Amino acid sequence: MEPLNWTGAFGAIINPVFAMAVVLLAIGAVAMIVLSFFAAPVTLQSNRDGTLAGRTGAFGMVEKAVKWLLVAVVALIVAYLGVGALAPYGYGGIVGAISKQFIPVWIALIVTFAVSISFKRRLGIYGKLFDNTVGMIGFALVMFWVFTAVFTGVFDMIATHDPLGQLSGMKNKNPGFVVSGADEMAPGGHYILGGDNLARDVFSRMVHGSTIVMMIAPLATLFAFMVGITLGLPAGYFGGKLDMVLSFIANLVLAFPVILLFYLLVTPEIVQTGIPSIMAAFLFGFPLVFFAVLLNSRYHTQPSVRTPLLIAVLGVLLWGYLSLLSQDGTIFEFLPDAFDLFDIPSGILVVFVSVVFVNSPTVFRIVRGLTLDIKTRDYVAAAQTRGEGPWYVMLWEILPNARGPLIVDFCLRIGYTSILLGTLGFFGLGLPPESPDWGSTINEGRRLLSAFPHPALVPAVALLTLVLGLNLLADGLREESLRD
Repeated sequence: MEPLNWTGAFGAIINPVFAMAVVLLAIGAVAMIVLSFFAAPVTLQSNRDGTLAGRTGAFGMVEKAVKWLLVAVVALIVAYLGVGALAPYGYGGIVGAISKQFIPVWIALIVTFAVSISFKRRLGIYGKLFDNTVGMIGFALVMFWVFTAVFTGVFDMIATHDPLGQLSGMKNKNPGFVVSGADEMAPGGHYILGGDNLARDVFSRMVHGSTIVMMIAPLATLFAFMVGITLGLPAGYFGGKLDMVLSFIANLVLAFPVILLFYLLVTPEIVQTGIPSIMAAFLFGFPLVFFAVLLNSRYHTQPSVRTPLLIAVLGVLLWGYLSLLSQDGTIFEFLPDAFDLFDIPSGILVVFVSVVFVNSPTVFRIVRGLTLDIKTRDYVAAAQTRGEGPWYVMLWEILPNARGPLIVDFCLRIGYTSILLGTLGFFGLGLPPESPDWGSTINEGRRLLSAFPHPALVPAVALLTLVLGLNLLADGLREESLRD
């Protein structure tokens, strides 16, 4: 039984073409940099049909060549993935085997892009994102990991092995190594990306690690925004002593180094005191306050609509709030198992609370600053003249007009949170030691990095692509929001 190589039999056909295209692209990029020092200043010229004319001369020729070479490289990468996904297992090597495991993700991405592009003119700022190349690339990278987390955590369709399972003889094996006794021509017949120092499958640990990141980072950031918005709006709108007290508390939290604050919150000694559970009871209550005030301010003149709506929405939120708090082994173990919606491990809950607590003051300061600016606008004065209450003005006049910067910051903050989660896992804090989260996996792999780099590089690249995608998505959203 032979181990898989990186590109398999298909690579023997396409590898020389791909290598030539990459070399020519690199040469073209260098030539563009050199020629840019001698090229004439750019002046916009139009053709007779109204389209912009391209550059002329040597620089223009090289620029066109680089564009076509870039298209060729992307097309060849798509060919690697497409042939690997559709051809029999093993024909496309390791790249093909990985692509085949991600077939549900590819299908979900294609459907998402097809539907979004078809209806982009009706989807507001989200639809405008598909007119921005940078934003589309970032969105594709982010949604790749979102769908990976869904199909792995919910449907268990991508991982080839148990992320915690250890197989004899697979310790520190290279990518593509054959699993003893398995069918080598079927998924699961190889450790596609090799084994780690405990003989666990690196590929399966990587995709299961995405579920942990996607479960904590976006939701924790959303809760932090609930806290920051609920406190930042009145602080900026009313000002005075309320603003002074809330700003002082926010600055006090921000005065601590983030890593040190995380370390203090997730250490076992602090967890045993019950402080994280008390913090969770306080912070998780802000969505209840936010939606209660939001709906009441909107429908306060329509009691027949407001009352049943508040009962329904707050009932569901209260149930979720109690389920989040009620965890075995904590001081809030009060909800019967039959009514407990969530069974979150205590380590993940502590990390979740810590992320919310650390991010909330920064969001508060952003919302407060936007409120101070927007409350001077004419449409706010018009709402006040109509007799609208302060909370209506804040939530239905100021907040919608601050959505652009807040959406951009939300994307960036998910990236920061992902890095913080990786940092915590790297230091062995919060999450269980055997957790497949990317930070813990990187920490375990770094000890043998010089001899066996793949256990550490795989989760590191996964984290890099997610954060890169979030940054590109934020850039695309910022550009489109500025055009509004």
